[in-house]
Amino acid sequence: MALINLTPHPIVVRTDGGDVTIPASGQVARVTSRQELAGHIELDGVKIPVQKTTFGQVEGLPEPQDGTIYIVSGLVMTALAGTRDDVVQPDTSPAGAIRDADGRIVAVRGFQK
Repeated sequence: MALINLTPHPIVVRTDGGDVTIPASGQVARVTSRQELAGHIELDGVKIPVQKTTFGQVEGLPEPQDGTIYIVSGLVMTALAGTRDDVVQPDTSPAGAIRDADGRIVAVRGFQK
């Protein structure tokens, strides 16, 4: 089985047998987006803009290949809406993420579909 990391950073998976690092592949799967002004919030006489983001298509995700699993971000996974069986995301849930003292994720325990 081949795991191809389509995120911009290495993924560290902590297992009972030790840490496994899956390096970034250099190709990143992303979701296109567009922003438009949705209004303003006024605070103490100052107008603060509020943007509305609309998400579009997934870009940078290769076609399925036998024996290959692609690792993508949660946003890409959401945009795919279960249309691909060959795609997973790091399990960054409270039970899946391992954080350092500053709260940054340093490893995950596995993946999510």
